[in-house]
Amino acid sequence: MSERGEQEVEKISAQIDNSMEEHQSNNPTETSDKPQDTIAQKKHAAMIERLSSLHQSRLQQAISRKSDSSDLPAFESTKSFTDRFYESKTSIETEINRCRLATDSESKANLKSDLDKLSISISELEKLVAENSYFLPSYEVRASLKTISDLKETLESVNNELLPKKKFSFRNKSTALKKDQADVVTTEDENSGFDSVLAEKCSIKVRDSPGFRNKEGVVLIKSFGSSKEGYFTLSNLNSCEVRVTGCFRALYIHRMRNSRVYIGPVMGSILIEQVEGCLFMMASHQMRIHHAKKTYFYLRVRSRPIIEDCNSVRFAPYLLCYEGIDKDLKDSSLDEENGNWANVDDFKWLRAVQSPNWSILMTGEKK
Repeated sequence: MSERGEQEVEKISAQIDNSMEEHQSNNPTETSDKPQDTIAQKKHAAMIERLSSLHQSRLQQAISRKSDSSDLPAFESTKSFTDRFYESKTSIETEINRCRLATDSESKANLKSDLDKLSISISELEKLVAENSYFLPSYEVRASLKTISDLKETLESVNNELLPKKKFSFRNKSTALKKDQADVVTTEDENSGFDSVLAEKCSIKVRDSPGFRNKEGVVLIKSFGSSKEGYFTLSNLNSCEVRVTGCFRALYIHRMRNSRVYIGPVMGSILIEQVEGCLFMMASHQMRIHHAKKTYFYLRVRSRPIIEDCNSVRFAPYLLCYEGIDKDLKDSSLDEENGNWANVDDFKWLRAVQSPNWSILMTGEKK
């Protein structure tokens, strides 16, 4: 109960006590020679009853408020969020430094598993931001995302330093089939190193992860069987159609032109860099889009989508359907539509009026 509420209750209690004392002094138990004023007695009794009722009502409200406050979620304030966020950040940085400085044979033998665990920890930190971004100030979201990006770059650097990759090569295990004059690839290319076609000015590194790379004019299909599966990459695709079903942790998209991409629910984030003339249909907890032009986005997002250095991009609600998608959406905590697809933050547009770089795609205009 607040201090003000306690003061009000004490004041009411005092009024009740004073009224009762006054009533008793005006109505002694011994027989009085003066006639009793029955009207005054009724007024006193009515007033005491009203004050008592008010007193009980205030007490009940105070108890109810106290009970409600104890049921609030853990993250309903910026301070509680930042405390946990920076505690996790410090822990991750400490573990990264420990891996970097490891000298004994046992620690070196466990390096790969330790670095994999750190990657999962960073993904969980990213999920934490996504789940709590609905009440965080925009500057806090930006700062948290920048911190996560720095942690990812540091981890990539340590990975390259301690576990150097073999020379870049492709092994294409896909099966080509004729379908509407286009090839259909049903499994992803395996890449033993980083993508060799990154643009010099790319602000997001494409992770060493399974994915589709360096394709043109083909249909690419991938199905995830478990939400525990990790990252997936789409890079350097032109005039392709991509269909990914099931749920997984994160998606990285880099350099795509004139393509259509249909993605099942992503439990973490989707990062998009350098796309033009494309259509994306995807659901995730967090969405960041950089350097997109003349592209359509059909989204379901837990937090507000973020765009930067984009123009002529348009947004609409998620419409993807396939067998089992309802379960995938529920497993990924994306089964409810919150309308955030239309609440786009343009980090390069700081004015109070609507950004000219993006707009809503009306029903009659949908592709």
